[in-house]
Amino acid sequence: MKVTLINTSDSGGGAPAASLRLLKALASENVDAGFLVQTKKTTGANVKAVQKSFFDRLRAKINFLYERLPFIFFYERDKSVRFAFSTANAGASIVNDPMILDADILHLHWVNSGFLSIANLKELVKLGKPMVVTLHDMWYFTGGCHYAGTCDHFIRQCGDCYFLKKPAVADISHEGWLRKEDLYAYANNITFVTCSNWLEGVARQSALLKKFQIRTIPNPIDIDVYSPRDKRKARLKWNINPEAKIILFGAANISDRRKGIDYLFEGLQYLRDQYPESAAVEVVIFGKNKQFDVTKLPFPVYELNVITAQQDLAEIYGLADVFVLPSIEDNLPNTAMESLSCGTPVVAFNTGGLPDLIDHQQNGYLADFKSASDLAKGMYEMLYSARSEEISSNARAKVLNTFTNKKVAQQYIEVYQSILKK
Repeated sequence: MKVTLINTSDSGGGAPAASLRLLKALASENVDAGFLVQTKKTTGANVKAVQKSFFDRLRAKINFLYERLPFIFFYERDKSVRFAFSTANAGASIVNDPMILDADILHLHWVNSGFLSIANLKELVKLGKPMVVTLHDMWYFTGGCHYAGTCDHFIRQCGDCYFLKKPAVADISHEGWLRKEDLYAYANNITFVTCSNWLEGVARQSALLKKFQIRTIPNPIDIDVYSPRDKRKARLKWNINPEAKIILFGAANISDRRKGIDYLFEGLQYLRDQYPESAAVEVVIFGKNKQFDVTKLPFPVYELNVITAQQDLAEIYGLADVFVLPSIEDNLPNTAMESLSCGTPVVAFNTGGLPDLIDHQQNGYLADFKSASDLAKGMYEMLYSARSEEISSNARAKVLNTFTNKKVAQQYIEVYQSILKK
């Protein structure tokens, strides 16, 4: 059984990280798996880039701009949705790549940003090879958005899209929906996998996926890399106050509207104003930040910017008392799983795939959706709980019981074997 994983990149976000971790998990179970990407950023031996020459890389940049610029100039409602909608009208054919031709199973992940167009996906479907598609967001069953928010048009047929400057019945979201309907008309052997129970429930409502098998398998994590650390030692290394109560927040891009940094700001204000003990609190933030002024936060802040080394990330999770992720839309965020694996409890809103990770008041706190005051309550409980050692142990146990490489790989192997028998 030869499996080719396909993703736009192997680093630089949640889907690349999850895909690369799955590659390693499959290899640990002796699956012959390779990873085909548009842009290779790691040194992995089983990762191959489609781009081989200067002209390949130039074409990739042109495809990215060809997809992005028309949307930015003519369609986007505002900057907040700039990367929240992908038309997939530009890409490059990969059907003749040896990793595609030699594969028994094609396993697609996140393929946007000018890597594969819907037409390119249709070419892959027409090869007739068994396919697995892991959904890292909602894009595969919408007219173009990655998260639909309160919109339910994907249940029937997209159109009148609120991401657009001029929504209309026959707008580009409707066109995208029709192109995907045509794509799936040719597909008879696709199994869709969601990373969370929430996304499976949403996907099952979609008119586009009604004929397909859908199941949930979480992302894996390396429990040896992401493991509990000596908190004091880690703080001294990163020049963090060893006596403070540390709240951690981080994301690939902390200004991403979905990650809810405005709710973090409001929640920290509640924490300061309603809980006098919080005077000892300090905040650590990591991730790309081009917009948010961290000096507005009501506590001292350490800004670590982008962290690329997994060992460094693990140390940062380990030095914190609590990780806060006030996402308003999220599937199964790697950051929350990484924090739990390091024994650091997580406070988040009760939404999306976060209930798959957080057992309320056992390994973290699920706050009422969009309630900054309840978010503050969760932070306070996790910071000052008399059960802190038990909660930390529960956080680690959750990962060991559910998200290890072996457990996740075995579930995917079962899927692969089942579709090869069809």
